[in-house]
Amino acid sequence: MRRSGVMKVTLECFKSYDVRGRIGTELDEATYRAIGRAFADVMQPGRVVLGRDIRATSEAFAAALADGLLESGVDVLDIGLCGTEEVYFATDHYAAGGGLMVTASHNPVDYNGLKLVGPGARPIPAEGAFRQIRDRVVQGIDAAPGPRGSLQRADPRPAYVERLLSFVDPGAMGAMTVLANAGNGAAGPTFDAIARALAERGAPIRFERLNHRPDAAFPNGIPNPLLPENRPATTRALLACGADLGIAWDGDFDRCFFFDETGSFIDGEYLVGLLATAFLARTPGARIVHDTRVMWNTQELVAAAGGEAVASLTGHVHVKETMRQVDAAYGGEMSAHHYFRDFMYCDSGMIPWLLVIEHMSRTGQPLSALIGDRRGAHPSSGEINFRVADAAAAQQAVERTFGDGEIDRMDGLGISFADWRFNLRSSATEPVLRLNVETRGNRDLLDEKTAEISRIIRAFVR
Repeated sequence: MRRSGVMKVTLECFKSYDVRGRIGTELDEATYRAIGRAFADVMQPGRVVLGRDIRATSEAFAAALADGLLESGVDVLDIGLCGTEEVYFATDHYAAGGGLMVTASHNPVDYNGLKLVGPGARPIPAEGAFRQIRDRVVQGIDAAPGPRGSLQRADPRPAYVERLLSFVDPGAMGAMTVLANAGNGAAGPTFDAIARALAERGAPIRFERLNHRPDAAFPNGIPNPLLPENRPATTRALLACGADLGIAWDGDFDRCFFFDETGSFIDGEYLVGLLATAFLARTPGARIVHDTRVMWNTQELVAAAGGEAVASLTGHVHVKETMRQVDAAYGGEMSAHHYFRDFMYCDSGMIPWLLVIEHMSRTGQPLSALIGDRRGAHPSSGEINFRVADAAAAQQAVERTFGDGEIDRMDGLGISFADWRFNLRSSATEPVLRLNVETRGNRDLLDEKTAEISRIIRAFVR
């Protein structure tokens, strides 16, 4: 394939293993067309699944991406508005050579992006094919000579819903009310398909919907339930309808967030522990993968349930790779990404709430009781971000102060003591340090150590 060099694209929109950037300055239709050509050249996929989120530019960007693929001889299966996990599923379901999802997930409204996978929905290696795709786009690349590919519409959603319901027994679900906040993102139509299937199978669940209609203007703000300011709307609606459970998603619903019956937001690490427990009840002795940012709660619960906890680098590419290496049944990150062996080792924002509803029904306990004393047993700081002038120097300063602890460099700087530990890691995409602190049942110690480490890092803040 000839590289023309005519089109020049900067590197800013290419992150560690996906594409994300500002519309008009870092991303435009020409960029997507070039990525389509480059993906075809590097991956030689034959056939590709293409999906998009609700953002105002996503349809046009998806069309340009498809054009780049088609003119390179690749057949395109367009599944339209969907979630990222539906692209993962369809790529495997249709035995396609790759999958592409036009989305900026939870980024601001003036952003868009692209998530890419290979055959079987496997991540594309950052230092291999992904770098080659990036380099070809930046250098400029022409369409391959030869016949144009075909464009077909496809609807994998019925098969996708069946796969999701294979994780649970709808007949075991008890009567309850669930508040679902789609945030005006892409989750609404997919959720409705799942809810209909549950009703057809006799699950006595009453669903209340909030911000349900996909809307490119995001009238209720960008869907990102990790932001504290975005949580009260879900809490208010949950309490108003007397729901037993609240769920909320980000823009492409590959992350799912939970609220208990009191309206309290459940931090991600406690959901990882809960889902690990649920999986070990049905798969005794299974391996469970977790990230290293906050891990003591998960490790303790997995050990108590007779499983094996396996640590992984943070990020979906790394977690999926680790899960495949150890054949883990489930993997979870504190950021609300949950991964499942029987879902191509991919993350899903729909499977977790199905599992939680079933687990609540089987145990007869509300979510607040299932989480129980875990917050008290292992309190954590939550992730604290610092924009610093020199991330390496700041990290070295912290290590000089706490270097007498047990040091783990698996993912950034991890240092453990008998009753507390922390993880400090650099962002892969910006000059930011991310701090997480946890203790064994000591909130005062947590506050003390979080403040102490924060003071050191703030000396390097811009």
